[in-house]
Amino acid sequence: MGDRAWNQRGRLLTVARESDRIKPIETLLSDSLTTFRITKATVLNLQQTDQPFGFNYSFEAESYAKNAGGLLLLRPRVLGRQSSALMETKEPRKFPVEFAGPERDTDTFEITLPAGYEVDDLPPPVDVDYGYANYHSKTDLTGNVIHYTRTFEVKDLSVPVTKAEELKKFYRIIANDERNTAVLKPVVK
Repeated sequence: MGDRAWNQRGRLLTVARESDRIKPIETLLSDSLTTFRITKATVLNLQQTDQPFGFNYSFEAESYAKNAGGLLLLRPRVLGRQSSALMETKEPRKFPVEFAGPERDTDTFEITLPAGYEVDDLPPPVDVDYGYANYHSKTDLTGNVIHYTRTFEVKDLSVPVTKAEELKKFYRIIANDERNTAVLKPVVK
């Protein structure tokens, strides 16, 4: 919704070919993955400006999990980044932080376990709400599919200098969540 949706819609309505509408998805995937294959991609609510804009897509990324002594490690937050190093400065902040506009991003990832593996450990949920912004994530298992969902929301456009350390902490919590890994172990028969 809002400015970001308006910008995306504007860009996508001017593309010459329908196939070019998935270019933002390809760019997002290539920033986070070395190899991938898009299996499905659609744009949601391109013309319906009273509805949330979005992309719905599926892809496959072979060898996404990393081998570590018989275990497999994988990051449930497959792609995208909400953390920021904005507040990681040595000098104290003198002015408020100004966001470009309100924003609400929701990601959902589903990762099918490879044959012969089961979950040994999943990252804990994260629930942080500072009023001006919030972040929530959850990783769970249903059958042989790991589900990861997260929501990042900016509600206030200005964060006062008095809350600079709190904003730094907020972004660090998000960064830690983005680095968390799930651990898979071989199924014992």
